Amino acid sequence: MPEPIVNPAAPAAESPPAPPNDAPIIRARGVEKFFPQPDGGRVEIIAPSDLDIYPGQIVGLLGPSGCGKSTLLRILAGLAPPSAGEVLWHDRPLDSQVPNVGIVFQSFALFPWLTVLDNVEAPLEARGIAAPERRQRAERILDAVGLDGFESAYPKELSGGMKQRVGFARALVIEPEVLFMDEPFSALDVLTAETLRGELLELWLEHKIPTRSIFLVTHNIEEAVVLSDRILVMGTHPAHIRADFQVRLLHPRKRKDPAFLDLVDRIYQVLTQPTADFAPPPAPAVAGLAHAVARYPLLPGTRPGGLGALLELLADRGGREDLHALASALSLDVDVLLPIVETAEMLGFLTVNQGDGQITPSGKAFAAGSILQRKQLFRSAALDRVLLLRQIEEALRAKADHTLPDDFFRDLLEEQFTPDVANRQFETAIQWGRYAEIFDYDADRGRLVLTEPSALDQE
Repeated sequence: MPEPIVNPAAPAAESPPAPPNDAPIIRARGVEKFFPQPDGGRVEIIAPSDLDIYPGQIVGLLGPSGCGKSTLLRILAGLAPPSAGEVLWHDRPLDSQVPNVGIVFQSFALFPWLTVLDNVEAPLEARGIAAPERRQRAERILDAVGLDGFESAYPKELSGGMKQRVGFARALVIEPEVLFMDEPFSALDVLTAETLRGELLELWLEHKIPTRSIFLVTHNIEEAVVLSDRILVMGTHPAHIRADFQVRLLHPRKRKDPAFLDLVDRIYQVLTQPTADFAPPPAPAVAGLAHAVARYPLLPGTRPGGLGALLELLADRGGREDLHALASALSLDVDVLLPIVETAEMLGFLTVNQGDGQITPSGKAFAAGSILQRKQLFRSAALDRVLLLRQIEEALRAKADHTLPDDFFRDLLEEQFTPDVANRQFETAIQWGRYAEIFDYDADRGRLVLTEPSALDQE
């Protein structure tokens, strides 16, 4: 498989980091994740991917929601096996050993019946560490993460930020060689998350923890640039590494520094241009394996209501704006903004070029339109540009009673997507179809119903 684009946006102001002298701790070679289908084909979640994790680096992994970031983390950490390929830990197969890794989850995952101290001691007890050493190590790491004095508290007595500190302490108390973090700050308020990022970075830079590498999954671009020495950007359909940024900025990193903003903007460009040639050519298909045909483009998981604010803001700013600036103006994370942008682009209301959003004439009409006019524009664009909605409308119109069971379309989607993805696609189609008054859905009967002619048809 060809290598992804390496460092397409390193600021020239800093000298590049020296190549790692040590061998990688983890090597992934041709790692894939897919689900076999009854017809002998398969739905591919992660395309064959190569990845090395070196000591002395914080590696950030960015990508759209649901693209496979957490799945890749679980494979690298040894929590889930790949469908093909292999993961090597110090050049030995991961499945033949127990890797020394710690994991911090988004949901804290604390034992509510245990005190803070007991929660942190739990992984040491599972490893057979004697009680005196468990107590000493747990108290030391609790002190390091700012929880000295809370040893006897229960999780229900703690704030979200304190619960995540316990999560960090529990992961670090085993002195992991690699610390995996799956969106550890996303459930916290902005100020708490910023505080914890700073504290984690202090522990890392001042070598107060023995961890040799950190692997961070996040949907927050600025968070990745603040923390990471290297940022991987994943694409979708199936998941693959599109770009590999080596971050040359010195710590502490200032969010308003031109080099910082330039890197954030370039990462936005990769994320918002899924078909642009940041990515290497696709790997050749393996003979004898049937792959799902991408008949239905993936519908962004967003409700139509978000389009209005985005397009109105663009229109107010002269019709063109940097997407990073739009995200700031709307106070949205990239994980929330991107599906709205993808929806607008899919419907022809917006084009994206070099990280900038450009409103189209139909997008301007939508931004300026009344509620009824917006529905009509959405309906027209959806039936013209969204294959699934057009097929549903045509099938319902062809039936004498203008209804069909939902299983018909769910089965079509499951021929291309996994059951979970197919279900989310169907739910999005229902939202869009209802908004555009193309069809309604009777959940009790499990049937789609063609919408009766309304004022929309008279526009």
